[in-house]
Amino acid sequence: MLIFLYGQDSYSSQKKLEELILKYKEANKNGLSLIIFDGDNLDFSDLKREFETTSMFKENKLLVIKNIFSNKKFKEDFLKSADNFFLSENSVIFCETGEVDKRESFFKFLSKKSKVQEFCPLVGRELDVWLEKEFLNCKARIEPVAKSRLLDFVGNDLWQLANEVIKLVNYAKGRKITPEDVELLIKPKIENDIFETISSLAEKRKDKALYLIHKHLEKGDSPLYLLSMIVFQFRNLLAIKDLLEKKVPYYEISKRSGLHPFVVKKTYLQVQKLDFLQLKKIYHKIFQIDLSIKTGKIDPETALDLLIAGI
Repeated sequence: MLIFLYGQDSYSSQKKLEELILKYKEANKNGLSLIIFDGDNLDFSDLKREFETTSMFKENKLLVIKNIFSNKKFKEDFLKSADNFFLSENSVIFCETGEVDKRESFFKFLSKKSKVQEFCPLVGRELDVWLEKEFLNCKARIEPVAKSRLLDFVGNDLWQLANEVIKLVNYAKGRKITPEDVELLIKPKIENDIFETISSLAEKRKDKALYLIHKHLEKGDSPLYLLSMIVFQFRNLLAIKDLLEKKVPYYEISKRSGLHPFVVKKTYLQVQKLDFLQLKKIYHKIFQIDLSIKTGKIDPETALDLLIAGI
């Protein structure tokens, strides 16, 4: 049997792999016929030998191959002998993280002949439900505003979110987790150049904003994460600008806005030269783009380009 797990959500694919391995160990108590290969340096002959050799423990084998798509020689050799893998009770799991080329023959073969599961990054309601389950699994409760703040700070990085959930649960010690807990314990994933990117957007410097956005994308930052940070910071800009328009002194802004002092300090300096009405117009466009992504009308990377072009 062949199983193919792939996708950009490496956290969920890893959890699925662990689940399959656990089921195998429960059915095969020795568990000594489980072999895990690093696909980068794997020779097809090594896999073939392990697959065809009878286990001395009289149990089926489970062979796990991680990240094989960069191994061109293996893929070519595998496709030549692929049919042999359907004549055995042994199982092979291909687990690939990140993007794969769906046009190539190896992907098409696995998609057709394997039990396939793709793991896409969670967004919108799916991400919210996942996070809620993480807290429930820890028998913990979190206020809706605190949960929203956590997602603003971290984005859809499930590895980090899972760690932050444990941190918050341990800190709260049974009480309901508050926005203040999130702001105290979680460092926002906002780098200095994110603020520069947002300044460029707010000041309608489209060329600069487009350059900085694609700089983030080239570094591997998720388009959804970038958009979530833009939404988060523009919301903060509007909140603080509104207080400034009402002549609220600086020392009261953090208390009145409910924002962390770190965020207030950064945003206060940024908002001085920005027009309130212009900020509201841009935020409305961001809201429309975010809604289009969540309803599946547009992909996130294209949405970022359209957002900048439309400002």
